[in-house]
Amino acid sequence: MVLELIRPGTKINFLKYRKLAYLVSAAVIVAGFVSLAVKGGPRYGVDFAGGLSIQVRFAKAMDVAELTKAADAAGLSNVAVQRFGQAEANEYLIRASDQDINQENVRTAVETALGKAFPNAGLDVQRLEMVGPKVGADLRGKALEAIFYSVLLIAIYISGRFEKRWMAAGMMAAGLAGGIYVLKLFGASTVWLIVAAMIITMALCYVLRLKYALGAVVADLHDALITIGLFSLLDKEFDLTIVAALLTILGYSLNDTIIVYDRIREKNRNVGKTLPFEQVINISINETLSRTILTAGTTLITVACLYFFGGAVIHDFALAMLIGILAGTYSSIFVASPILLDLGSGLKPRTGAPARAVPEETAGA
Repeated sequence: MVLELIRPGTKINFLKYRKLAYLVSAAVIVAGFVSLAVKGGPRYGVDFAGGLSIQVRFAKAMDVAELTKAADAAGLSNVAVQRFGQAEANEYLIRASDQDINQENVRTAVETALGKAFPNAGLDVQRLEMVGPKVGADLRGKALEAIFYSVLLIAIYISGRFEKRWMAAGMMAAGLAGGIYVLKLFGASTVWLIVAAMIITMALCYVLRLKYALGAVVADLHDALITIGLFSLLDKEFDLTIVAALLTILGYSLNDTIIVYDRIREKNRNVGKTLPFEQVINISINETLSRTILTAGTTLITVACLYFFGGAVIHDFALAMLIGILAGTYSSIFVASPILLDLGSGLKPRTGAPARAVPEETAGA
């Protein structure tokens, strides 16, 4: 027995609202970019920026200004203090730009300074992290590369999985490698290399008529940009745990997109010759809607438990996952599928190939 939340035969016209969905997504992404531009980029955690981070807990609530003044007395540079986790936890994060100092000396100095300023506050230093500037820069570069290569491999997998065009996927990878090589000759930075690589990947998907890969890549980039933008708007830190969340989000979004794409391909093969492609997509989304809601719902419940009960250390990771799951579910319906119609419909067979009312499925798909 199959559990169905949506009654069979439901005919919601999702594609009717695709332009509105595009505008909503664009507005959120632009707001995120504006926030990043105003703040001079993401607010990197110690993993990426270098420096030290000290998490402390008190038995009672503390004033952030007084805590900052007390931390300054420990001899740290550019001290910034913020409340960490839920208010009732009375936890605070002390960040400083110091990098070339002994970790044990820092712990002792902080405990002494805070203990002197707040003798009866129940101070407990829970963790202390230190990262050098070169290590932080290397970690930033590796994190960007990890996100990029995951998107590239997704594009190659989708091309072979749905269109049986491994050769075209290989050409895309080769073209991308050539483009990146040329950019490196001009001394482009890692950030600009990744941006250019994403643009080249989407352009090659379009030129090589890899419509399913194009839709999946656009949807995954949409989810990543939404998450990064909202984290900037919420003034959250970016560290290695957030990169792990982004990679998880890319995989989750791809899984949801594949389910919808598989039904679209099946419908297009069976009834696509008699129905417009727009109707094929709508039918497919409606038929997979129960599965999408059940999967997203159960995953959201689990991640919500991590967010509310998992503790301060995992709080931002869980928040990123919450945003990403919602964005991924939304994008599989309102981004990945409409892209097949709005961009994929332009990927028609070359002159002389038999015409159809809907995009031609690749032979053997």
